[in-house]
Parts: sequence; structure tokens; C-alpha cells
Amino acid sequence: MCDGRVVLLLPEQDGSESDWSSILQRIQQHICQPTPPWAANSKVDLIVGKRLLDPRQMQVLAKALGQAKLILDCVHTSRRQTAVAAVTAGYSVQQTAPDQLVQKLNQAQGTQLKFAPPPQPQATLATPLFLTKTIRSGSEIQHGGHIFLLGDVNPGGTIIADGDIVIWGRLRGVAHAGASGDRGACIMALRMEPTQLRIANKVARAPAAKLEEIYPEVAHIAAEGIRITRAYDYSRLT
Repeated sequence: MCDGRVVLLLPEQDGSESDWSSILQRIQQHICQPTPPWAANSKVDLIVGKRLLDPRQMQVLAKALGQAKLILDCVHTSRRQTAVAAVTAGYSVQQTAPDQLVQKLNQAQGTQLKFAPPPQPQATLATPLFLTKTIRSGSEIQHGGHIFLLGDVNPGGTIIADGDIVIWGRLRGVAHAGASGDRGACIMALRMEPTQLRIANKVARAPAAKLEEIYPEVAHIAAEGIRITRAYDYSRLT
């Protein structure tokens, strides 16, 4: 941080869509801290460098920062397209060379730069498991990859995956995604009424209030812990 501002430095350009998704996921994991070192509503200097960002990506990033009570304020870029996208979205733009800005910030007293952390090596996931059945009370399904279930998980039933869990049915039991520690894993169900949700080391229960409308939902880790989001809205965050 510098003078109450948070500095976020993006890694070098890769160019693939999967690269951007990975970066966004790493940023979300990095800012989802129980006791963050920044004050609420701190402004963020985003150092983009040569990386191209379009308005949609900038909007998604700003929303992710907002969930952690951070405000995207200034974009530092050497690319004209990114500068135009930032100005159009209403952000300040600085075209200082990234290495010069980092050097200047490092010289400032009490400065602590916040970088998007490098990807952590992950264990190779097993081949996805596809099931067509009902997970009844007392039954447990555990798999070292993604699980796709066409059926329901009844109360007392448990489904555990090292990857994501997708339930084409009703979830009323226990679901644990990212069991090996993947905080980017998610749980999706057509009807989300679990007794317990777990993602990596986070635990949550579904809200007691019943939904008036029934629609697919996704459980994922956000700044405040596990959040349940409409599948349509979640698709716009990723």
C-alpha cells in the first residue's frame, strides 16, 4: 500500500482466455482475506503494463475488487486500447512505464506492494466422474476430480470432489468441492437446499429462508466466505 492506496500488479500478457480467468481467480483468492491489511474503500492503482484489457474485463475486475471493499481508481498502462477502455469506464489513466512506477512506489516510505500471487502448483485432477443416480441418506461419493451428478442429493447424503460439483437436480445433503484445497472450486445445483456446503477449508449452510423463485445457483468463495449466487449472475463474474 502507498498513502492508503493498494497497488495491484498484473503479470505479463499471455493472451488466452484461460490466462485471464486464472488471473482473476488468483486475484479473488488474494483479496479474500479475513483481516485484510488495507482499510475499507481503499483506492486501487492497477498496473497493467503491456497487457490488453477490454471494458468487460475491467468491469469484472472492478466488481471483484468491490466485493473486498476496494475501489478501482487508476489504471497504469502502456497500451492505447487499454487506456481507452479505462477512460470509457470512468477510471483515471497513467501512462508511466510500469517499471518506473514500481521503482517509485518501492522508494516511498512504508510502501507495501500487493501483487497478484503466482499460480500455486495444483495436483492433477482425475477424469471427471459422471453419475446418474440419487445420493441417499448414509451414502457418500468421493472423487479426485470434478463430479457431474444427474439426480438429487438427499438429506444425509454426501458428495465430495477435489474439483467442481455440478448437480443436475436438488441438493439437500452435504457437498464439498475443492476438497484438496482448491479455493476456486464451485458447487452448482438446479435447486440449492444443502444441509452444509464446503469449498476448500470454508464451511457454510444455506439460508433458512426459502426462495420464492426456483433457479440454478452456484456456491463459490467470495470476500466474506462462501456465497450463493444465481447461475446467470455467476456466469457474468467469470
